[in-house]
Amino acid sequence: MYTVNHTIATQAFDKLQVQKLVKSDAFEILSICLEKGAVFPEHSSPTDAQLIVLQGDILFHINGEAFCIKAQEHFSFPKEVSHWVKANENSKFLIIR
Repeated sequence: MYTVNHTIATQAFDKLQVQKLVKSDAFEILSICLEKGAVFPEHSSPTDAQLIVLQGDILFHINGEAFCIKAQEHFSFPKEVSHWVKANENSKFLIIR
């Protein structure tokens, strides 16, 4: 009935890796791993979203602005707004939407 999932810990730094950890009617959680210098190409979220950096340092580009978000920091962004992400160093972060 209860399980421990090691996906985040074992997710490799190999360009861009996206793993869906949870999907329910209410929300989903994505685990994203970006190798230093890798880019998560421009896209948008279907719902308002929360980003939590677990490890590393990313540059989050949205509405012509760039936000440097580091480990243990949180960033909120609205649905249907184009954005893209670049890793300043090997980074892991969660998207909750």
